[in-house]
Amino acid sequence: MLEHGAVSCVNTTELPWRPSSFAAGVYVKDIAVTDGWEMQIVRFEPGARFPLHTHERPEFVFILEGELVQAGRRLGPGWASVASAGSVDQDVHSDVGCVFVLVDRA
Repeated sequence: MLEHGAVSCVNTTELPWRPSSFAAGVYVKDIAVTDGWEMQIVRFEPGARFPLHTHERPEFVFILEGELVQAGRRLGPGWASVASAGSVDQDVHSDVGCVFVLVDRA
């Protein structure tokens, strides 16, 4: 948790991967939490899939490596997606594996 008024720089290569509690084959690096927002790096192993879920709050995704399929679209490096509160992810998966930055409400 980052205190109000503070700045933090993180070398993410030094952070450990932890298994996601949301889906098998998904791993997370927790970068920071501040003012109710969190930033993570997420890695999908090939074939990993998120279950059907509704976003309670906005969610921002930026693809760094590989390919993520979201809402029927194949997103590769440099692609970003923004989901508003109330949106539904019905089939989020990666056939080949991917790594992305995730920013959402903690």
